[in-house]
Amino acid sequence: MTTAEKVAYLKGLAEGYGTDPSTKEGKLLTTILDILEDLALDQEDLNGSLAELGESLDAISEDLEDVEDLLFGEEEDEDGEEDEDGEIEDWDGETVFYECQCPNCGETITFEESVLAGGSIQCPSCGEELEFETDADAPEEE
Repeated sequence: MTTAEKVAYLKGLAEGYGTDPSTKEGKLLTTILDILEDLALDQEDLNGSLAELGESLDAISEDLEDVEDLLFGEEEDEDGEEDEDGEIEDWDGETVFYECQCPNCGETITFEESVLAGGSIQCPSCGEELEFETDADAPEEE
């Protein structure tokens, strides 16, 4: 039974007991029951609004998840996928990082493509200087 139904039941009881609205007690009881009825109706309106708000929030949350997937990729692709050349590709397919293993200490080093263009990198673990030859540096074959 809803609150509005309970208040309606109380009003019916008051009428059934023959409460006279012209007496002091009758006026008080009638006013209290009217206020309870207003509160019950307001509560029903708020519950309806709350349900609508919850549905809207769910829709917004789903839309936000779609946007996050578009911007950041799926969770399984979050760190990118390594291909056979040691390149790591981000979610939109552009190469942004490279990996190599230091021949001296075996440490795996990850660095951006701009570092590769410099031609060398120092191993952060042992300090060994690692040199790279890019396609632009390679001698041309005739």
